[in-house]
Amino acid sequence: MSHTQKEIERPLGQTATRAPRMGGGLPIGTLISALAVIAIVGVSASIALREKPFRTIPDVVVSVPETVVAPAAEVAASAKAPGEVGSTQPGDGPKIIQVAPENKPPTGVVVIRDPSAVGQNLRVAHLPDRALIEEGESGPLPIRSVDGRRPMDVYARPWSGTRGARIAIVIGGLGLSQTGTQEAIGKLPGEVTLGFSSQGNSLGRWMQAARQSGHEIVMQVPLEPFDYPNVDPGRNTLTVAGTPEENLKNLRWALSRTTNYTGVMNYMGARFSSDAAAMQPMLAEIARRGLLYFDDGSFARSAAPDVALKGGVPFAAGDTTIDSARDRGAILKKLDELERTARARGYAVGTGSAFAETVDAVSSWVAEAKKRGIEIVPISAIVADPERG
Repeated sequence: MSHTQKEIERPLGQTATRAPRMGGGLPIGTLISALAVIAIVGVSASIALREKPFRTIPDVVVSVPETVVAPAAEVAASAKAPGEVGSTQPGDGPKIIQVAPENKPPTGVVVIRDPSAVGQNLRVAHLPDRALIEEGESGPLPIRSVDGRRPMDVYARPWSGTRGARIAIVIGGLGLSQTGTQEAIGKLPGEVTLGFSSQGNSLGRWMQAARQSGHEIVMQVPLEPFDYPNVDPGRNTLTVAGTPEENLKNLRWALSRTTNYTGVMNYMGARFSSDAAAMQPMLAEIARRGLLYFDDGSFARSAAPDVALKGGVPFAAGDTTIDSARDRGAILKKLDELERTARARGYAVGTGSAFAETVDAVSSWVAEAKKRGIEIVPISAIVADPERG
C-alpha cells in the first residue's frame, strides 16, 4: 500500500506521528513504565527485609505504685512486720518504661495489673501492698493509693462475676482462740470470708495464713452494745458517749491491728449502731480509706444502712446468723434458708462464729451447695458500692 493510500484511510483529524524508538527497540513510554514498576518492587522488598518496620510498636508506658521485691528472708519475717510489702517479678511481655509515682523513687520493679481483673493474685495475697498503707500512731493503716486503688478491691477474693444465686458466708471471731482460728482457716473453703477480732492475738500471722488459703478477710471493730460496760466488747470500744475524735482514734487502733482486709465488720454494737450521729463519722472514715462496711444484721434497728446510703459507703448486711444455736442440724437448716433466699433474690449473706460446730457444718454444706449451682462468694462481691455504679 502506498503512502498516499495510508493517508486517505487514516481517520479524519489524526496525524501520522510515530513514537520515537531508542535504538530501534521499545518506545520510551513503555520503558519508563517498566522502570517505575521495577522501582516500586525494589522499595517494597527493602521495606519487607528491614530489621524493623516503619510502623514500630510503641513502648508501653505505665504509671504504677512503688513495689518492692521481697527476698525469701523478708517474706518469712513479714508476720512480725505487717507493713512490709512484696511482689513477684514481671513476666515476659512488651518493653516497659517505668514512670515513678509522684514523690516516689523508682524501684526497678513494675507490676502490670489487668484492669478487668478483680482482686489480688492469690499467690501473693498475704503480702501487703505498700501503696495501700500509711503509718498511723498505732501501726499501719489502710488507705487509698495515689492512683485511686482501694483496699476493698485489691484484697478482694476473685469470683466468677456471674449473676446466678450467690451466697456470702462471714465467719467471725478469728484470733481469739488459737485452736479455733487454726481450724477455721484450715477447714473452711477459701470462698468463705473470715472476720478477725481486733482483740485477737498474732493477727499478722493469722492474716497471712488466711490469705494464703484463699480467704477474703474483714476486721471486726468493737462497738458499744446495750448494757455496756457490763457487756464489754473489749479494748478501745467505740461508744455513743465518745466524741468523734475519740471514736476515730479507737477505730484507727483497730484498723492498725493487721493488713490485707477489704473492710470493717461490727463486733457487737447494737446501741452504737442504732445512733446515726455516732455511726456517721466512723462510716465516713471507712469509706475514705477505701474499705467496705459489713453490718452482721443482728440488730434490726441498725442505722448503718441509711447512713451508708447517704454517705456513699460500700455496704452489705447479713440476712441471718447461722449458729445462734450451736447444733449442727440447726446450722444446716439456717444454711438451707440462705439458699432459698439466694435463689429468690439472687444473693444472701449469713454470719457465724468460729465454733467447731459451725466450721464443720459450713465446710460440708458449701461442698454440696456448689453441686446444686450455688456460688459461694466473698463479702466484697455482695456490697452495694456507689463507686462501681
